[in-house]
Amino acid sequence: MVMVLGVLTASGPLATDLYLPAFPMIAEDLGAPEAQIQLTLTAIMVGLALGQLALGPMSDAWGRRRPLLVGVAVFTATSVLCMFVDSAAAFVALRFVQGVAGAAGAVISRAVVRDLFESDDAARFFSRLMLVTGLAPMVGPVLGGQLLLVGPWQMSFALLAFVSAVSFVVVYFGLPESLPAGERTPMRPGALLRTVGRLVRDVRFVGPTVTLGLSFAMMFTYISSFSFVSQNELGATAQGFSVVFAVNTIGLIAGTQVNAFLIGRVETSRRLLLGLALGLLSVLAMAVLEAVGAAGLVSLTVVFFTMMFGMGLVFPNATTLAISSQPASVAGTASALVGALQFALGGGLSALAGLTATGEASLASMAVVMVSTGFAALAVFAAAGWLGRRRPAAVV
Repeated sequence: MVMVLGVLTASGPLATDLYLPAFPMIAEDLGAPEAQIQLTLTAIMVGLALGQLALGPMSDAWGRRRPLLVGVAVFTATSVLCMFVDSAAAFVALRFVQGVAGAAGAVISRAVVRDLFESDDAARFFSRLMLVTGLAPMVGPVLGGQLLLVGPWQMSFALLAFVSAVSFVVVYFGLPESLPAGERTPMRPGALLRTVGRLVRDVRFVGPTVTLGLSFAMMFTYISSFSFVSQNELGATAQGFSVVFAVNTIGLIAGTQVNAFLIGRVETSRRLLLGLALGLLSVLAMAVLEAVGAAGLVSLTVVFFTMMFGMGLVFPNATTLAISSQPASVAGTASALVGALQFALGGGLSALAGLTATGEASLASMAVVMVSTGFAALAVFAAAGWLGRRRPAAVV
């Protein structure tokens, strides 16, 4: 089960990370400025957000398998089409559709975990799941960088199409339906709006959901901008960037496994708080290094490794707190809101790093966005905890 859901969930990170080393090459090939190529990342993030809003409630109404299989099939087709784009505008549009389709793997995998597990068991499963899915962002840029040595950037999308096709076969034969027909929620607009209204008024759900989204925005600012910054400001090669990215992703995997070890020893909210603190301290260190002119590939690798380690604690615990606070009958809708806000904040706030005088992200602009989102995530978590203690009746 871990491997099946891992393959599904890893499709999204692989789609965002595999082509990162090729950004400068794609910009040159399509005759587009770097900012437009960065928009392809924003487009897939927006698609992932909107797709989850649609596919989550669908999975509550129709079961998990059918929407998942359709999503994987469309993701495969758009991966093939991305190989033949001839303009940045077409590339952005296809990446949006790819994001909508790829949302199926993320949102429905979380719903399946909620169908089958609760509380610490869910947190333990999410940690194991992130061990598998964490390999995608680690291997993705390294593999993408190596592919550039033997062929054009389109090879990355050929590989995505192959992985997605394999995912379809794995789901079809290896993932049984986890939501019985008797527990499904009919997809009526009125009932859906009431469910969403209840969720957004529930501080147990909203607090960890917004915390997760802001933390993801902090991490995604690094993911979307550091390819350009490392190569243009710090003198790294595409292959050098991919190695640094892989090392930092090991931090994410290590964090998830430390989290699994701490389950049963440290309560979920404290594990989450530890991850938030590590993330904020690391990006503050990055800001200091940039301000004093001491930032280099080695020092920044240490900083980002620590940040990613912290995110390995934040993501499974914030997800567990949000999803486990709701009944299984609305797990798809709850998962959709968690994922939609995560990717909306990730794609929207990370794009602010590119709003510079030159139109390109810099280490300084990265620091501003990452420190701001890190502070905001910690503040939201603290405020939600205070409100939950002060007004327990408001979480119904």
